[in-house]
Amino acid sequence: MVFFILVGVLIILLLLSLPVAFSLIFTSFTLVMVEETADMIIIAQRLVNDLYSFPLLAVPLFILTAKVMNDSGATNQIFEFAKLLVGNIPGGFGHVNIIASMIFSGMSGSATADASGLGQIEIKAMNDKGYPKAFAAAITAASATIGPILPPSIAMVIYGALSGASISALFMGGAVPGILMGLAMMAVVYYKAKITGFDKDVVKSERPGFKESVKITLKSLPALFLIVIILGGIWGGVFSPTEAASVAVAYALFLGLFFYKELEFSNLPKMLLEASKLTATIMIIVAGANLYGWLVSAERIPLLLEEVLLGFTDSRILLLLVINIAFLFIGMFMELIAVVTIAVPVILPILLQAGIDPMYFGVLAIFNLMIGLLTPPFGINIFIIQEISGVPFGKIVSEAIPFIVILGVVLLLMIFFPEIVTFLPEVLLY
Repeated sequence: MVFFILVGVLIILLLLSLPVAFSLIFTSFTLVMVEETADMIIIAQRLVNDLYSFPLLAVPLFILTAKVMNDSGATNQIFEFAKLLVGNIPGGFGHVNIIASMIFSGMSGSATADASGLGQIEIKAMNDKGYPKAFAAAITAASATIGPILPPSIAMVIYGALSGASISALFMGGAVPGILMGLAMMAVVYYKAKITGFDKDVVKSERPGFKESVKITLKSLPALFLIVIILGGIWGGVFSPTEAASVAVAYALFLGLFFYKELEFSNLPKMLLEASKLTATIMIIVAGANLYGWLVSAERIPLLLEEVLLGFTDSRILLLLVINIAFLFIGMFMELIAVVTIAVPVILPILLQAGIDPMYFGVLAIFNLMIGLLTPPFGINIFIIQEISGVPFGKIVSEAIPFIVILGVVLLLMIFFPEIVTFLPEVLLY
């Protein structure tokens, strides 16, 4: 009965399109009423207590940073800089799209912020140059998944707060996988451009001259310096990830108001409201998932799952493969934050028993779930890009398949060669 309520009721509610947060809360209350697991006062406390977390304060601050950067003109400068770097390689603006997302991810920490903010600029630029609309939409949806892998990352902040893993180590652990993601996507674009000639009729932009290149670089440097402030401050021990997020907001506001001068003080209330709405959505999910996870633990489900999985195999690689297959499946239906918050209480005891570093698994899991953002039937990034571009869902999915496959290959490399994730944290922190 307990298992049916915790799993069956949750799945039914999700299939009925009830929002994830309310599905988790309603499932938890159903179990409490049927099984009399705990007093209602304790349930109310569990909903809110875990939100009193200093690391979680970084979430609204990074969201606000992305909003400010989008509205200040900084994202346009990032795109122009990316175009200067890789705009003339075969596949042209496809590479620009990826590089711009890699740079912007260091500021937003969110795949949806990248897709909805920078994505509009990227798709318009590719469409103006005559690139196939479905391809432009697919590469934009794919490149946006780099956001939660390259530091900073909202998902990693939440994972670190729930698991106890060092957020600084998670940020460092995501650096190499994030770069590999970008290079792998660029390889797909280059191969398609060379073999199929999809961009043969595209009007190639002339490479800017030396003076113009210097001008573009100098204008983009202040925006790029935000990455140095965030990562340099964290890795240098100057401030924590949460403090870095507050510094990032202040610096982004300075750029928009006084350097690029495209941001008005009158825009601030609207940006704060939008950031607050998105933060509230995330925090309700976190609250519901905390309650759900507490009940899962109270019913000893992690111990039962631990017995099954560790009884099935004592191979670390096979265990990771099984867990990642489950995550890939779940990621097709549920959003990133929901999966992270639900899965951590269930999976963490198994990881510790198997001797798997929670930091390593956190990067692995978030990378895995990024593939889910591209994979139907949920594929939230594809839905966002469909709304922005007007390209039918099916056509975007068809063009996105090569990117899904290559990301799967990178995921396997991370499983078989954990040093891809652990090298930087071990060198810089431990």
